[in-house]
Amino acid sequence: MKKFDPSLYFITDSTNYSEEEFLRRVEQALQGGATLLQLREKEKSTREYIELAQKVHAIAKRYHVPLIIDDRVDVALAIDAEGVHVGASDMPVAAARKLMGDDRIVGATAKTVPWAREAYEQGADYLGVGAIYPTTTKVKTVLTSTDTLRDICNAVPIPANAIGGLNKGNIDVLAGIPIAGICVVSAIMKADDPKRAAAELKARAAELGLC
Repeated sequence: MKKFDPSLYFITDSTNYSEEEFLRRVEQALQGGATLLQLREKEKSTREYIELAQKVHAIAKRYHVPLIIDDRVDVALAIDAEGVHVGASDMPVAAARKLMGDDRIVGATAKTVPWAREAYEQGADYLGVGAIYPTTTKVKTVLTSTDTLRDICNAVPIPANAIGGLNKGNIDVLAGIPIAGICVVSAIMKADDPKRAAAELKARAAELGLC
């Protein structure tokens, strides 16, 4: 398994952006201190997903940040990405691990302790737990309590990240929970200045001992 830093996990959303602007925002997020990058595309064709992923991967490599492909093991392998993230309706973690091999990152979504344990046992390297707050992304969300988040962190030995509607002003609710970091989409993607937004979010998380 490759080493990675999940403290500020940035998940993309290209909706309503030109490709040029989207790539600019991705690079700014990395400049601001994002430590892990996930490319999430729900609507693109396989060819479109691969073409965009190649461009994003080129940027990520310049900042030495691992690129995680959402859902699609085939796309991750096609562009030689560092990892893949699978959700409840995607390929099982065990199957993703088999295809990705032991030297790549496999992440999984978990909303309950049994789910988290199963993902860990099947070979997940980290967990995304949430949604802590309602989100504005197109992804369907079910809210997860901070108590459940804490229980998941204590139930498995792999990193667990909080996700879902998180921003600089509301992450205080996570203080004292042994998460490995936070996952954010809109707080950086939709910011007027993604670089500053990432830097401020990372600083606030550090103040609270969240990463």
